[in-house]
Amino acid sequence: MIKLYDIERSGNCYKARLMLSLLGLNYEKVPVDLGAGEQKQPDFLEVNPLGSIPVLDDNGVLIRDSAAILVYLASKYGQGKWYPKSPKGMGKVQQWLAVSSNEVFHGLAIPRAIKLGIRQGDYEAGKATGEKVLKLLDQRLSAEEWLVAGKPSVADVVVYPYVAMAPQGGLPLDSYLGIRKWIRRVEGLEGFTALPPPPPKKA
Repeated sequence: MIKLYDIERSGNCYKARLMLSLLGLNYEKVPVDLGAGEQKQPDFLEVNPLGSIPVLDDNGVLIRDSAAILVYLASKYGQGKWYPKSPKGMGKVQQWLAVSSNEVFHGLAIPRAIKLGIRQGDYEAGKATGEKVLKLLDQRLSAEEWLVAGKPSVADVVVYPYVAMAPQGGLPLDSYLGIRKWIRRVEGLEGFTALPPPPPKKA
């Protein structure tokens, strides 16, 4: 049985849940209570010495990091549909994995967390990065229906969550028609599972 060490409201955990759902895979959710420090306990550190989530346990094969989990699942279970086999296709997907880990994270995920009171930081600097990456994405998605090779892939799954949640961070999507159409396409995929609700704002 596949296990996913998970937090319901985490965007990165959601990426793994979405990929599992799109692939039609049964799995067990293992909630990790970060507030109670469960990620620092010896049992969890045996699963992931870095003490972070998500972590996938596929019958003893342990994979940490959401992007790595998506690549693993798509490569093993996707039958070539979600992760290309050609060097060109792999390179194109990897580009978007890097954008997700850098520009999307710093420009969309972090401003959202600051806006929701989850963390502190330079909101305006993050927002400026977010606006740049939204323009990049909209340019791509105004010309193409999907990020890579004209079909859904790991690239779309890894980028989608924090783009779709960008308005929660004060980055509205009204002027990005290409992105808004793409979001509807992602949400229309068979096996799509809804985004988690935002956490309550801290006082």
